[in-house]
Amino acid sequence: MPVIYLETLIDAPVQACFDYARNVEAHVKSTEQTKEKAIEGVTEGLMEEGDTVTWEATHFGVKQRLTAKITGMNEPDWFIDEMTKGAFKSFVHTHRFEDLNGVTLMIDQFAYKAPLGILGSIANGLFLKKYMKNLLEKRAAKLKEMAEASV
Repeated sequence: MPVIYLETLIDAPVQACFDYARNVEAHVKSTEQTKEKAIEGVTEGLMEEGDTVTWEATHFGVKQRLTAKITGMNEPDWFIDEMTKGAFKSFVHTHRFEDLNGVTLMIDQFAYKAPLGILGSIANGLFLKKYMKNLLEKRAAKLKEMAEASV
């Protein structure tokens, strides 16, 4: 199972970073390049444990839908969202936040299984992992920008 691991230092308090990472409107702003929007479930505000959201976005020129559920949360240290329906065979996205003397270390760990068996494995090696890493890096940079602007 491929895993993408990112660390982002944010000059903002842990609680602010935690809240931006689970805020639907902030998610939409952080994924503008895919025209992502929340269309079902929690469509605004802060997501809590047990909440689901269905996102609609354009990836590889194709409009897609993906439903994720917040399956675990320990505020403001971490939360986990998991795909319940969508293009991947599965994914688990763990979001962690550590206070480093007033600066927050935001850690994203995105573990996923590509669909389509061997074809999905080939696609992952050719372009999918790079695409997903780039998407997560852009999202983290936008969350950093929003959190730092709020303090």
